[in-house]
Amino acid sequence: MPASDHANLEQFMEGVKQRNPGQTEFIQAVQEVAQDIFDFIEDKQEYHEAQILRRMVEPDRVVSFRVCWEDDSHRIRVQRGWRVQNNNAIGPYKGGIRFHPSVNESVLKFLAFEQTFKNSLTGLPMGGAKGGSNFDPHDKSDSEIMRFCQSFMTELYRHVGPDTDVPAGDIGVGSREIGYMFGQYKRITNRWEGVLTGKATEYGGSKMRPEATGYGAVQFLCNMLRHSGSEIDGKTAIISGAGNVALHAAEKLCDLGGKVLTLSDSDGFVHDPDGIGRDKIEWVKRLKNERRGRISEYVEEFSGAEYHEGKRPWHVAADLALPCATQNELEEDDAKALVDNGCIAVAEGANMPTTLKGVKVFKDARIMYAPGKAANAGGVAVSGLEMSQNAERISWNQERLGDMLTELMKDIHEKCVTYGDDGDGYIDYVKGANIAGFKKVADAMLAFGVV
Repeated sequence: MPASDHANLEQFMEGVKQRNPGQTEFIQAVQEVAQDIFDFIEDKQEYHEAQILRRMVEPDRVVSFRVCWEDDSHRIRVQRGWRVQNNNAIGPYKGGIRFHPSVNESVLKFLAFEQTFKNSLTGLPMGGAKGGSNFDPHDKSDSEIMRFCQSFMTELYRHVGPDTDVPAGDIGVGSREIGYMFGQYKRITNRWEGVLTGKATEYGGSKMRPEATGYGAVQFLCNMLRHSGSEIDGKTAIISGAGNVALHAAEKLCDLGGKVLTLSDSDGFVHDPDGIGRDKIEWVKRLKNERRGRISEYVEEFSGAEYHEGKRPWHVAADLALPCATQNELEEDDAKALVDNGCIAVAEGANMPTTLKGVKVFKDARIMYAPGKAANAGGVAVSGLEMSQNAERISWNQERLGDMLTELMKDIHEKCVTYGDDGDGYIDYVKGANIAGFKKVADAMLAFGVV
């Protein structure tokens, strides 16, 4: 980056920090994108004159609201809810709802900003948004979760709609929570319409949606390896997380001949040198979905496995790594350990799971590294296809959706290669994803004028 651009970037980021004090996650997300975009727009005066990047990092709106609900002991509880609608230049706002104690405005602004680029990369007409609450569903009864979801939607319904903003699930929000929110929306509005995605197939949900994010991340990984003349078959992989994304990524890796060595949750990780195959993955699904158990119980069921309390799996030697848990779970030292242990490719199943210093380690080592906005875009891509099915009142079969997901991930990979090829054989997938995602949204914003 030329010295003048570097100075401009620092000035730009200083402004972002002043306007968003204390919002570290959001500032990190903007920094990661801006350092690539400044170089790209250096000689493109139309973007400078229209202040496109400055406008893109300022959400269209941030809606904050109180959510009151009654627990099973008849106590009134109060949480905070948000919907961050970042940009709708290329389509209705689209992005998940997250229920977790860590949720705050900074986290949701970073997710909505990332979502704008991710949705752009899919090629589907979807803008970027994110929402959620600091509500924790893990220790709540079904009745408490229902009452909270109904209260949350009683406010949110004013701000969403099939042609306005179409939320989906995220951490802490699965088909159960989506069902409760959709039922409340239908009750209030007296309309059945595709206002939420991630629904059960009995009432408008799309086949392939549960698998899409994890499967898509592995398909992107396949495309990266294939581009470099390699493949997944015979390679070992470490995965963080034990939720929907992690387990479906593990499934797909097994199907393609890979050997999964680790899974984790917030308490620690398990390392199984014999491999976590399909039968073991099914056991973990039952553990997590039916018993609400912890990953530490894995070692009681399967001999030879080890549990590492309070640790993450990144120091286990493997060929491939897929962070599928949460933001900033892979730090600089973890990235160095992966590189030192011979890891050749990293594909992010979570949103921004690698810190900026960790990303720099991967880039400096010139290993294949796919950021979440590209690698985990399969989930929102199939959500976009669910929107299309709802609009047409039809349902596509598993095979058709699987083929469409494969083509979408291949297309995203090609876009990243187009803008990320440094000309010396190395593909900077972060740069490619940022520029490809930015360009489509920026050109649409130019077409609309100053709005």
